[in-house]
Amino acid sequence: MPETTAHVTAAEISRIAGVTRATVSNWRRRHADFPAPSGGTETSPLYDLGAVREWLGARGRSQAADPREELRTAVRFHAPDPDRTTGRIGFVLTLARRCPDETAALADLTDAELADRAAGEVAGLLASLPGPTPPSPVFSAADGPVLRALLRCVREEGGQAALAVLAERELEDSAATGVHGTPEPLAHLVAALLPAGVKRVLDPACGSGALLAAAGECGATTLLGQDSVPVQAQRAAVGLTLAAPRAEVTVRVGDSLRADAFDGLAADAVVCNPPYGDRDWGHDELAYDPRWAYGVPGRSESELAWVQHCLAHLAPGGWAVLVLPPATASRPAGRRVRAELVRSGAVRAVLALPAGAAPPLHVGLQLWVLQRPEPGGPERKAVLFVDTAGTPSSSTGGQATGAPRTGSSRAPVDWAGLTVRALAHWHAFTADPDRFTAEPGTARAVPVVDLLDDLVDLTPARQVRISRADVDPAELFTRTETGRRELTGAARRLLDAADLAGWSEPGSPREWRTATASDLTRGGALTLLRTVADTKGPEPDGASSAPGTPVLTGADIARGTGPTGDPAELRSLAPAPVIAAGDVLVRAIAGGTGPMARVADEADAGALLGPQVHLLRPDPARLDSWFLAGFIGSAENIAGASTGSTVLHVAPGRLRVPLLPLDEQRRYGEAFRHVHELRVRARRAARLAEETATLLTDGLTGGALLPSETPADADPA
Repeated sequence: MPETTAHVTAAEISRIAGVTRATVSNWRRRHADFPAPSGGTETSPLYDLGAVREWLGARGRSQAADPREELRTAVRFHAPDPDRTTGRIGFVLTLARRCPDETAALADLTDAELADRAAGEVAGLLASLPGPTPPSPVFSAADGPVLRALLRCVREEGGQAALAVLAERELEDSAATGVHGTPEPLAHLVAALLPAGVKRVLDPACGSGALLAAAGECGATTLLGQDSVPVQAQRAAVGLTLAAPRAEVTVRVGDSLRADAFDGLAADAVVCNPPYGDRDWGHDELAYDPRWAYGVPGRSESELAWVQHCLAHLAPGGWAVLVLPPATASRPAGRRVRAELVRSGAVRAVLALPAGAAPPLHVGLQLWVLQRPEPGGPERKAVLFVDTAGTPSSSTGGQATGAPRTGSSRAPVDWAGLTVRALAHWHAFTADPDRFTAEPGTARAVPVVDLLDDLVDLTPARQVRISRADVDPAELFTRTETGRRELTGAARRLLDAADLAGWSEPGSPREWRTATASDLTRGGALTLLRTVADTKGPEPDGASSAPGTPVLTGADIARGTGPTGDPAELRSLAPAPVIAAGDVLVRAIAGGTGPMARVADEADAGALLGPQVHLLRPDPARLDSWFLAGFIGSAENIAGASTGSTVLHVAPGRLRVPLLPLDEQRRYGEAFRHVHELRVRARRAARLAEETATLLTDGLTGGALLPSETPADADPA
């Protein structure tokens, strides 16, 4: 296979070398022998990967990248080749089985020797891998750098990490669409919903094998998988062998709906995260398939085809858990199939997950728990619905424990709390469905007869909503009285903050000399910091350099909340700056509602700086923080420092600050602090007013509260 010259961006060079993007820019300016661009555009140049590696190697930086990035880069240097990928996946298995001393010895071999050793060791494994496999691995001395990077990745990051990197390139260059991974916490929840004692588990759309691996951790001893993408099936076969060495692993390649590799199998359990929205799933050719015991799925109902495929592979009484999009529960085209599934007792539970729990992240997926009916078995009179989408996220940034985090568009999922609550409801329901105690708004066991209407809507949020029977009038009255008192107190504090007595007007607008933030930085009075986002790198895999440390976002500044960003999604070319009390935080994108700047307090201290926030750290002996925040956050200042047409980006160095003595700065700082307190109290009063109004409205319309007998505008006399 001829070699191909790969191209990399400056951001990719920074990851290869383990430096920041700014360092790469300095290399380009300072070193005349730095490789010239060989493609791309003037604003986004591309560089020859071979030339970059040679230049870095001459300076001892070729091994600076982390093992995954080094392997990713080495793989990109070669043309896509399924045979080579298969051989590399087999080599991962041989490497993972070696002791550290043996792998260390392999690292000392020459490229040719390492290629020969890898070819010999993998030759005997190829026949056991699923799908089309080469008769022998196609390795040569040219593969030495890839094999060496693979060796390092397995040694330092583990076999699973190496498999993920190897699959990336094939998935990018294949025609496969809709390939989404299953996050580890979700896989564990799926496996935990299965009853204890399950031994033989099938996943007909196994992908990387995450669901089967979780089932293996729960005690399954026979793991069976199938996937239509060869590299995914091979990755799953090797990954499951490493994750569950005592289990019997069988993985096949093929479309499970059209070419079922396990025809006739009756498993103890089935787990599946199938493709979504596939209109080419075989509707016409499979119209008379015997698997459609609950009705022929419509062309747009591929998910219901997967549901019935999974049920067909269960022994009577066997269980299945599927990860499905929310539309499956409510689309009109699927109501007849849903009705038969519910009527027969095959649907045992539907659990709604919050948005962001798994790809696609913009929708809240659902878990369907199914059980194949047993001839003459017990009648199943109810279906459990659990809405975990409202499960509170973990508290950060000074918020009360369990308070929902509103500062980002997608709050991190509190998997620990979500799993505990979901399993508690599920176990209580399976122990005694007839005596299940509902949790209004979260969990309810709905009688089958109540679900069999014209819609057969199985959306948990609609089935668990609070009804009149759930409302205790005395409790609601207490809550409204508490809300009313809190609102009254907040209103009084707002009036106190609005007392502007003592402020004066100068007669004519005051003028002063100003300096830019860049000038103040050069003079040592100010330090400018920012997190440089890595927009070219791979999607985050859930790992973080600072697990559990919250990230302060631009939305947090606008909404006045504590840090709410997810550190698992913070992709940066260098460690993110840590916020300290007294820092001035400025939103990097102008526009929208809410303030543009604020001073970090103790609740913000220790958080990581988000990529859309500028941090200005003043020298307290020369600049007052509140004075600085007040002036740079003004609309005029932000407008003068913003660039762009559709999206306005704030250039922090262009922000202007008056040159005033420190004592006078502090006078202004106190005034700006007072304005900030006014805004905080107004926001709290508005929130309490809305919450109290909602409670009163719900109470009146639900019959739990009665209106006053005296009209509100009546004269009490």
